[in-house]
Amino acid sequence: MSFLRLTDVTKFYGATRAVSAMNLTVEKGEFVSLLGPSGCGKTTTLQMIAGFEAVSSGRIELAGKDITHAKANTRGLGIVFQTYALFPHMTVADNVSFGLEMRKMPKAERAERVKQALALVHLEAHATRYPRELSGGQRQRVALSRALVIEPPVLLLDEPLSNLDAKLREEMQFELRQIQRKVGTTTVMVTHDQSEAMSISDRVVVMEGGCATQIDHPQRVYEHPSTRFISTFVGKANLLDCRVSGSGATRTCIEVGALSLDVDDTGFCVDASALLSVRPEKLQLVPPGRGRLDGEVQERFFLGSQWLYRVATPIGDLTVLSPNDGRDALEEGARTGIDWPAHCMRLLPADATAKAAQAVMA
Repeated sequence: MSFLRLTDVTKFYGATRAVSAMNLTVEKGEFVSLLGPSGCGKTTTLQMIAGFEAVSSGRIELAGKDITHAKANTRGLGIVFQTYALFPHMTVADNVSFGLEMRKMPKAERAERVKQALALVHLEAHATRYPRELSGGQRQRVALSRALVIEPPVLLLDEPLSNLDAKLREEMQFELRQIQRKVGTTTVMVTHDQSEAMSISDRVVVMEGGCATQIDHPQRVYEHPSTRFISTFVGKANLLDCRVSGSGATRTCIEVGALSLDVDDTGFCVDASALLSVRPEKLQLVPPGRGRLDGEVQERFFLGSQWLYRVATPIGDLTVLSPNDGRDALEEGARTGIDWPAHCMRLLPADATAKAAQAVMA
């Protein structure tokens, strides 16, 4: 039995549907991220799990118990807010101890639990400091420690790293995952940062317009996006209009302009319109005449470890991401060939929502 289960969970604000029939199962100890742009319903979903928002319809179960209409303070969940919500007049130790005090835990046991929780986030030496005396990363760790010290069945994270600078955010991603693995707490995180979700999650729930459009392991979401939206929101993609010219048991033949290709994908009808998706880093720059097609470099951008090219080709402009291996980059106006492995092509429905229902797997 799944540890946390959402069944057809829906939320209306007046006539506006913010979350539509969300179905999700989370196993004990799993780290799941709700990923999507602003307004997609991810935070509302988290707040319904927490009990801060009422469920319009549907059911939420935790460890087999129906908590759909249970009060937030009876659910016993650990929560880290985007702003951390630390008490400025309390020391670090007192902030962490607050939840235990509310549970009327004896003082000696409380002190030991706080000591262990601060050691977990490497803040033992900062126990007597106040939040104003801490860096952003340290305040984030205090908030995490406060949420974990009560030993919650589920930890809820509402964009916990969004207020940190880029370098610190990257460091905290891995520290957060290490801590979660060490304590084994089932975790649900909300984020709009796809790299954050992909790097630390066991599974990712991609949301759009209040719906879960794909639920899968991070690598599969990236390598096998089910819709046009996912292919461009989770990473970058070259999307090319194409026509299905043949369909077999394991492959589909398509025509992209004058280019004929065989794609390892099925479920498309002959003569149907579709989208060919190829990630920029899958494209390879080769000598003219040596690839699938030739083109001319229109623009180039130096990104440090990579070069980003925009190449005009007979089938449309293509974005190519090449590693900076120390060799001279192609100049703007240069002719080049472009090639890519057959297994890197993905075929998407021309209608953005055509396969959405098929893509959602609990």
